Amino acid sequence: MASVETVSSTANMVEIKENKWFLIPNNYLDRARFVIKVVELLLSFVAFVLEEVVNRCLSCPPLYFFEFVSCTAFLFTTLLLVILSTNLHRALKIYIWSILDLVYTTAVACLFPIASIVLLCINGGTNLERAAAAFGIVASIAFVVDVVVHIKTKGLPLRIRNQGTQDSAQTAACVKET
Repeated sequence: MASVETVSSTANMVEIKENKWFLIPNNYLDRARFVIKVVELLLSFVAFVLEEVVNRCLSCPPLYFFEFVSCTAFLFTTLLLVILSTNLHRALKIYIWSILDLVYTTAVACLFPIASIVLLCINGGTNLERAAAAFGIVASIAFVVDVVVHIKTKGLPLRIRNQGTQDSAQTAACVKET
């Protein structure tokens, strides 16, 4: 009788664990990278808000480019964070999340410093523009750290493995989960 209770309680615990909506760590996002992504999200949000409060610009194209990059970084990082830290990545049936994450993060890590430097060099001289650019540079550093940590912990997901498959272990793990 005791063994039936043990099996029943173990099955209930597995059920509870599978029904959690917040899954950190998982195959695609460990705790360290989750914290880094939250920092990226916050910094890009502050940069975007500071840029949005600028009420007049003498040279608007650099400000608009910075707005595009900071808004894109904020929105897509939020989307990626929500998808990778919840069960949504299983529901979407996309098995190349590591590649998608690395390519996106690398693109933002390249564009954010360019937009920030251009805004620092060509601006209306307001403190808000300078502060937005400063937060953009700090956010750029966070994105670069994320890329480095991703490559150190997961390797390059774009590299073709011995059998000619990409992310075969992660794909197999995801298929088993669903």
